Amino acid sequence: MFVTCRSIRLFFFLLFMKPLPPCHDSTESMEVFKQHCQIAEEYHEVKKEIALLEERKKELIARLEQAEKESMDAAQLTKEYAELTEENRTLKLAQTQCAEQLEKLRIQYQKRQGSS
Repeated sequence: MFVTCRSIRLFFFLLFMKPLPPCHDSTESMEVFKQHCQIAEEYHEVKKEIALLEERKKELIARLEQAEKESMDAAQLTKEYAELTEENRTLKLAQTQCAEQLEKLRIQYQKRQGSS
């Protein structure tokens, strides 16, 4: 017979949670038996709920990690955008200065050509 952790847990659950049969002649024994059955059922329900909550916790942690990664990606993209915008502004300024200098050189060249 193949034994798994689940079957071992089930065995111990039944061993420790299954009440002994009540003494049918004693109302107190019957009452304790009913209470024990109710507690065992509640325990089983709580264990199921804990398992569901643990699974939900894992899902939420995964979503949080993904959101943090996306936030870091967004921050990196924002920083890169700012850097590229500044570089673009600097290059446009350099282009304007070069164009002005070229125009001055053309004027000087034309003046030289005209005076020769």
